[in-house]
Amino acid sequence: MGRFFNMDNKFFVFMGRLADLCMLNILCIICCIPVITAGASLTALYYVTLKMVRNEESYIFRSFFKSFKQNFRQATVINLIMLAAAVLLYLDTRITKAMADPMGKILAMIFALFTMIYVIILLYLYPVLAKFYNSVKNTFKNALLMGIRHLPYTFLMLAVCASPLLILFIPSFQVQMFLIFVLILIGPALAAYCNSHFFVRIFDKYIPEEADASEGTEVIS
Repeated sequence: MGRFFNMDNKFFVFMGRLADLCMLNILCIICCIPVITAGASLTALYYVTLKMVRNEESYIFRSFFKSFKQNFRQATVINLIMLAAAVLLYLDTRITKAMADPMGKILAMIFALFTMIYVIILLYLYPVLAKFYNSVKNTFKNALLMGIRHLPYTFLMLAVCASPLLILFIPSFQVQMFLIFVLILIGPALAAYCNSHFFVRIFDKYIPEEADASEGTEVIS
């Protein structure tokens, strides 16, 4: 019985990790509300989850706001660029759908490819910014190159991000509402934590052995 109430018990470790992810998720959502700060918030989210995967993190709030402050300028610039690109892609896609001639279909395929590239960059962008020190231009470049070089991991992480859509196929409305509540409570942080297991493996390939893997390191592609 004493072993069950031992704080090193796997059950308590698991519940503690869930509690940390819930706090991290709420913190991230609150900091994303102004929209313009969403980039810094997502970067801070991955900064913490990457450390959690390596069992290097004990202070969620301190580490989150440390990254939030350090990366705020670059993350905000990147966030504005990604928002502008999303708007352009949306408008271009709407225009091509209204075109009935063959050129419209060709343009639709081209913009579908651009959308896929956009999604890959978005998937890697903030984790790369959280882990590596670089210019905005090189952060975009490295996010795209890493996403293409590690396509198996990329597809797995996209599947993790898309998995909440499975809720739509659950026939029970009550179960759907419960799972949506759970997603709001922990979803983004849990997805970031799951994907951070893949990012750690990817990023380790770009960190020199003599470098300190716990802080920002410049990536040279």
